[in-house]
Amino acid sequence: MVPAKDFEKRMVVEIDGQPHMIEQIHVQTPSARGAATLYKIAARNLKTRSRVERAYRGTDVLPESRFERRPVQYLYRDSDQLVFMDESTYDQFTLPASGMDEQIPYMTENMAGLEVMVVDDEPIAIQIPDTVDLLIVDTAPGVRGNSATGRTKPAKLSTGHTIQVPEHLDQDIIVRVDTRTGEYLGRANN
Repeated sequence: MVPAKDFEKRMVVEIDGQPHMIEQIHVQTPSARGAATLYKIAARNLKTRSRVERAYRGTDVLPESRFERRPVQYLYRDSDQLVFMDESTYDQFTLPASGMDEQIPYMTENMAGLEVMVVDDEPIAIQIPDTVDLLIVDTAPGVRGNSATGRTKPAKLSTGHTIQVPEHLDQDIIVRVDTRTGEYLGRANN
């Protein structure tokens, strides 16, 4: 059982007996004495892909969903399906791309280090690492001497996703990106 005050983004809990992944948390602190802090969450049902919004007090509890995590590798996209391989059994399976809008911008073909969540022997969701290293394939030329300024510019990554990077970076540089926020974290240690 997890109290609402300990909810985290990407945590999987049971709501109405179904596994849900928490996508957003908004904490509403009370303005009156004695009022309870509210934790408003938006969660996605991992089986039906439907979205629910609920509010809980800090002491309200939800059971953590029972599921198994297995290491997988993302192989490729086949029209509206993503193909994965279970790294322990080498079995391949597909998941619909439509429910993975937040993960796809950070996934490259043959990418390892992912985990699949399995409920009742059915793969229901993919968890990507919190940080990934991706190649900048297109950006305006770097301006020498601008590394000390806080200015940024758009950079297109090898996945086709665009992020903001410091002005001094050029293309063909590998950068580390936070997959939870989409922010540039720094150059990757090659």
